[in-house]
Amino acid sequence: MIKSMTGFSHREIAHERLRGSMDLRSYNNRYLDLSISLPHHLARLEPRFRAFLQERIVHGKIELYVRIRFLDLPVRASADLAAAKAVAETLRGIAAACDIAEPVKLSNLLAFDGVVAYEREIDEDELWRLLLPELESCFAAYEESRLCEGRATREDIEHQLARIEAGVAAISANVPEIERTVRTQLRERFREVMGDSVDEGRILSETAALLMKYTVNEELARLAAHIASFRRIVEREDAPGKKLDFLAQEMNREVNTVGSKNILLPVAEAVVELKDALENIREQLRNIE
Repeated sequence: MIKSMTGFSHREIAHERLRGSMDLRSYNNRYLDLSISLPHHLARLEPRFRAFLQERIVHGKIELYVRIRFLDLPVRASADLAAAKAVAETLRGIAAACDIAEPVKLSNLLAFDGVVAYEREIDEDELWRLLLPELESCFAAYEESRLCEGRATREDIEHQLARIEAGVAAISANVPEIERTVRTQLRERFREVMGDSVDEGRILSETAALLMKYTVNEELARLAAHIASFRRIVEREDAPGKKLDFLAQEMNREVNTVGSKNILLPVAEAVVELKDALENIREQLRNIE
């Protein structure tokens, strides 16, 4: 099964105790790279978000943004009285120095950081219980976006595999002509050198040696096997990107060998077609998990 490494989903959170949103997006990356952005009061839940994503995603640069606009949790507030007194004295000193008769107000003190601090009393397990269904829904939409793009990628890969199969068939059809060309050219060379006193045994021996050198049957058999393996991996594995890229490299190696042995123009044209199809496949494989 092919999944794209790129995907996106957005979910609005509308719970009676929770309001906010989640955004999950990913980009191509050779390894798994997680970036999780949470409000400060959710920071202690980051390991749970990270574990959730690591269990489900193999490759890609992943970005998760969680925004909370309302959180119905108990709040604990505290005042730093020493800081408040120090601020008040400082403000009175400034007023006296500037000959301002205005008294120091409570609102003046509260404008300074640290005078009053507050934090929500967070039960991590309870908060995770509220957030997990939202994360699961967001992830399900994200997965569907990856699968949708993966289906389009698979269609293109299938098209390229069909091109490869057609190229292999064209080369196979030319194998008898390769053998005839080798025999004909070798016999002509012998006659050029030896005239009518041609040693048939010698010709047969040299022909057999050259046929061993120029035959491409083994390469064609391996290409057919690789194509079958390629389709099997696509069908059965959830994250086949690396295996498929390895197979594409092996297929390219076989095609290069066929090209190096070739002595016919139609085979040369088929080799060019095969190499172009393989390059297109490898380009597509860079986008899948």
